[in-house]
Amino acid sequence: MKPDELMQLAKEAMGHAYAPYSGFQVGAALLCADGTVYQGCNIENAAYSPTNCGERTAFFKAVYDGHRDFTAIAICGGMKGVITGLCTPCGVCRQVMREFCGSDFTIYMTDGSGAIQTRTLAELLPMSFSGEEHLL
Repeated sequence: MKPDELMQLAKEAMGHAYAPYSGFQVGAALLCADGTVYQGCNIENAAYSPTNCGERTAFFKAVYDGHRDFTAIAICGGMKGVITGLCTPCGVCRQVMREFCGSDFTIYMTDGSGAIQTRTLAELLPMSFSGEEHLL
């Protein structure tokens, strides 16, 4: 799947966000190695800390369905469904990505201009901590 196609699915996922407190909607589209795509959106909570990001929603749906091999994720976000700037994954999402993905995992982001920025997980989470340390 091409990056722009994956990003289009992320934009579509923004429309499913539950963001009554911040108004900031996030959409994500996670590409599995077998070509399956899982979409996710942010789901807010009045207590804030139970809020779930769009990226983690996509990962958790995929893991529930038995997927563990991921290729890329597209992420976008903005106020009231309009992309208002570059939406990068938060630290918790980066760590969840690292749990299931290697350093070469691809992350696509857009600021709404039509351009897509591409980064690897290693670029966004250098010197990462993984479960591999516990498996020795």
